[in-house]
Amino acid sequence: MGIFATTRRAGVLLAILWFSLVASGAARAQSPSCAEDFQKFSQRRNAQMGALNQLGKANKGKMDPIAACPMFRRLVGIEGEMMNYLTKNKDWCNFPDTLLDQFRQGRAKTSAYAAQACSVAVKVKKMQEMQREQAANGGGLGSAPAQKLPAGPL
Repeated sequence: MGIFATTRRAGVLLAILWFSLVASGAARAQSPSCAEDFQKFSQRRNAQMGALNQLGKANKGKMDPIAACPMFRRLVGIEGEMMNYLTKNKDWCNFPDTLLDQFRQGRAKTSAYAAQACSVAVKVKKMQEMQREQAANGGGLGSAPAQKLPAGPL
């Protein structure tokens, strides 16, 4: 729940800052495409966050790291594209420094969550592989392979 609440809060702050900028007319005076482009990025980001939220809800609040890792990576990629757009068009679109700073901080948190989820996913996959190998070898840790019993008449 903490992951989603923090990321959602950053997104809400980002949206509030942007819409206050648009309402002031600063972005419209420069280029109507700034608002449209930003809205498209925001929609993609929100859709990915919605998918992550659904994953959490489907598992009763517990995040499956194996499923979450690629979803977080996509979110980090989308936020990277957004950051590049914000940085590149800062002057043209009159993006305030506070918007870029807050987005940069939110993106750092998303990247940290992604790294954590993917790290746990790697560990879970290794544990699952070890369990499969143990099951294939007939038992638990340190057990010797099953010995063949003599066949035929004794």
